[in-house]
Amino acid sequence: MEHSSKQYDLDLEAVRSRVLLMGGLVEKQFRDAMTAFLTGDVELAEKVMRNDEEVNRLEVSLDSICTHLIVKRQPAANDLRTVMATTKVITDLERIGDEVTKIARSAKNIQSLDTLNINFYKAIKAIGGHAARMLHDALDAFARMDRDLAIRLIGLDAVIDHEFHEMMRNLITYMAEEPKTVSASLDILWAAKAIERVGDHSTNIAEYVIYVVEGKDIRHTDYTSLFPERPI
Repeated sequence: MEHSSKQYDLDLEAVRSRVLLMGGLVEKQFRDAMTAFLTGDVELAEKVMRNDEEVNRLEVSLDSICTHLIVKRQPAANDLRTVMATTKVITDLERIGDEVTKIARSAKNIQSLDTLNINFYKAIKAIGGHAARMLHDALDAFARMDRDLAIRLIGLDAVIDHEFHEMMRNLITYMAEEPKTVSASLDILWAAKAIERVGDHSTNIAEYVIYVVEGKDIRHTDYTSLFPERPI
């Protein structure tokens, strides 16, 4: 039994390592997509779009490995929570990859940075910075099963949501005043929405970490009431 437990731990650690490898790829994709968007680098945007296939392949491979692990080891209690949470993390990483591709596509569509007020690019940069921090912290929390870090980063999602809605209102006003910028403005809006979704998926990953550590499913709940002592 001890030998079997050790082998299971090794198998689970191997899966965790591959998930973090996938996470590192997605994180780099996000950085590259933001760079392409803010600089107008069409070649980099196309590279990001092509690399999404690798993210998809990793998702399929890891899903298969996790399924095999459940069938072979038949984990229970916390072990089962860990495997199930890991499969959900994999799904969220793949979806982050999809959102990153949308950012790259918007970057490719926009022909010139001069077509829009530069303040919108500053807003995109700010929102992207918050989302990048959330994604990085979510992966860090997953790697170390850090419950406190997971709780802290969940609070950042409200910041991104607020900034996105503020930017959306400003863009709508801008498009009404400058109709010729509607097409480019919509690309800005799609990119901003994709960034906001990156924050949402990072929040999901943090919630899975809390699920494994605490045994509490805090999705669709007021997590502040569950952890009133959370660090600020």
